[in-house]
Amino acid sequence: MIFAVNNFTLGLYLNRIHFDNIRAHLKIEKMQKVLLFLVLIALTSCSKEFELDQFPQEWKLISMTADQITPTIIATGSEMEWQETYTLNSDGTFTKSRNRDGIITDASGTFVFKEISNEKYFELSFVTGISILTSCTPGKEMLWVKSQTKLLGTWSNCDGIGLEYERIK
Repeated sequence: MIFAVNNFTLGLYLNRIHFDNIRAHLKIEKMQKVLLFLVLIALTSCSKEFELDQFPQEWKLISMTADQITPTIIATGSEMEWQETYTLNSDGTFTKSRNRDGIITDASGTFVFKEISNEKYFELSFVTGISILTSCTPGKEMLWVKSQTKLLGTWSNCDGIGLEYERIK
């Protein structure tokens, strides 16, 4: 009789362990589903992804720096000497617009995408608006593609101001 009670108790105990294991497994599966859901949300909503071959593209000047080697930000936003945007179009044309003290100056021309020493650049050839060109090369500007959302002007290579642009469209 003691053996039967102990066997019954042992059976209840083993069933309880089995039930606890199933419950723990279901909890893990539920947590995995929740985690997967959160990861999917994070991947789709963190930031807007831009592709370099997606046009039109609009880039806005966000900062000016004093030195290329150890960039020291001298101005951002409305504190900059001027506000500036580039619009790159799918037909290979661009417009550049600069607002300095309320005076708007526009430039236009064509651009090509180049890869030099494993670095990506937009090379802009100006047709109009040479007065707002910021470059080491007459009639052309090179914009280094730092990331899909950041461009750096190369004017600082020849002692000009470092210009950083952010993609807004």
